[in-house]
Amino acid sequence: MSRGSLSCLIFLITICLVGKTSAVLSTIFYNETCPKALRTIRSAVEAAVSKEPRMGASLLRLHFHDCFVQGCDASVLLDDTDSFTGEKNSFPNANSLRGFEVIDDIKKQLESMCPGVVSCADILTVAARDSVFALGGQRWDLQLGRRDSTTASLDASNSDLPAPFLDLSGLISAYGKKGFNATEMVTLSGAHTIGLSRCIFYRDRIYNETNIDPSFAASMQVNCSFDGGDTDNNASPFDSTTQFKFDNAFYQNLLNQKGLVHSDQQLYVNGSGTTDSQVTSYSKNAGRFLEDFANAMVKMSLLSPLTGSDGQIRKNCRVVNS
Repeated sequence: MSRGSLSCLIFLITICLVGKTSAVLSTIFYNETCPKALRTIRSAVEAAVSKEPRMGASLLRLHFHDCFVQGCDASVLLDDTDSFTGEKNSFPNANSLRGFEVIDDIKKQLESMCPGVVSCADILTVAARDSVFALGGQRWDLQLGRRDSTTASLDASNSDLPAPFLDLSGLISAYGKKGFNATEMVTLSGAHTIGLSRCIFYRDRIYNETNIDPSFAASMQVNCSFDGGDTDNNASPFDSTTQFKFDNAFYQNLLNQKGLVHSDQQLYVNGSGTTDSQVTSYSKNAGRFLEDFANAMVKMSLLSPLTGSDGQIRKNCRVVNS
């Protein structure tokens, strides 16, 4: 086969694969089968966030912790059973993940409206987007049509989620394993402009690290004692400036050495780090951050989705269909 013929063949195969993917996931996937689905999810998220602003961060985190383990398949929602161990009790998730009841409520509404049509994986994906928008972030278009996993992985949940004690090289590696480059890693880390972290995850930083604003460290120590005890689960905001607003204050805080957890402050090392320029840029340009974050979230939402005949549409997001 000539080089030209081979090139044409590769081109045709690529076109076919792209066409197949776009036919499986679509921005109008539910237009005919459940036309009120997106509106229903948006209304539920807005109500939940209005009642408790922290819920926006919780729903965004649920989606993140789902997609980084087995792909965006709603495996994180599965409860443990006598014969099945899910992801909810992994070290990053236990006593930490929230928002399950909001997803349950959305699923209940959709099942009464369009039984067996809207997947839990798509609910998580849309709820994350709508949570960001409800707190002042940018909306983005989503490809929908995911199906739900019938399995989960406790081991992968313990190993694949980026840990708050990672150095910069560890962060780059963890995100790289999921197909993200260092720039996208810094962008997605901006999700910490909302949400809380437990004392157990930032204690070492506020007591033992030197690249931290002393007054900030002292203020965090009030809620997180040195010797642990009853304060392990006490939570403080990642962004102490505007904790319920999706903006660029997270990056401004890093410039002032006010990153709450070790991994966050690793993104900025007094102007000498490899990601410092991006942090500085985002700290000055909220619009650029919001746009980049939206694009990175679209990419994350496409991590290994189940489509076609793979998986199922769970009736209850917590259990596999019988």
